[in-house]
Amino acid sequence: MVNNKIHKSADISKKASVGKNTYVWNNAQIRENAKVGKNCVISKDVYIDKNVVVGDNCKIQNSALIYDGVKIKNNVFVGPGVVFTNDYFPRADKKNWKIKKTIVEFGASIGANATILCGVKIGKRSMVAAGSVVINNVGENELVAGNPAKFKKEIKK
Repeated sequence: MVNNKIHKSADISKKASVGKNTYVWNNAQIRENAKVGKNCVISKDVYIDKNVVVGDNCKIQNSALIYDGVKIKNNVFVGPGVVFTNDYFPRADKKNWKIKKTIVEFGASIGANATILCGVKIGKRSMVAAGSVVINNVGENELVAGNPAKFKKEIKK
C-alpha cells in the first residue's frame, strides 16, 4: 500500500489489496479478498465486502455499501449512501446465500442513496439518478431515474 493515505480508523483486511495512490478515509472497511485499484478515493464509512472488485480511478462516497458479488470497473463514481444488494431472497437463517453478480461498467455514475438490486449490469458511461432503485440493466450512455429506475434519456458524456 505504497503512497496511500489510510486513515488510522480504517479497517483493511490483510487479505485485501489496495492499489497505489488510493485514499481510504475514516471508518471505512475493506474485507478479505477485496481488490481496490489505484488512484481511488474510498470515503468515510464505506463498506467493501469480501471478494468485491473496484477498478482504478474510482470515487466511492460516504456510507456506500458494496456487497460480495459486485464488480466496479474503472472511472466509476458511487455517490453517498448507495447500496448494492447481492441476494434476491435473503434470510437470517439461510446457510447458503445465492450471490448474484452485479457489474458496473467503465465511467458509470450512481447518484446518492440509489439502491442497486443484484444481478444487473450498469452500462458504460451511464448515470443512475439519486434515490433510484435499479432492478433492470442500464444501457450504455443511458440516464435512468425513479423507483423502479426507468430510462429518461441518452447522455453524451
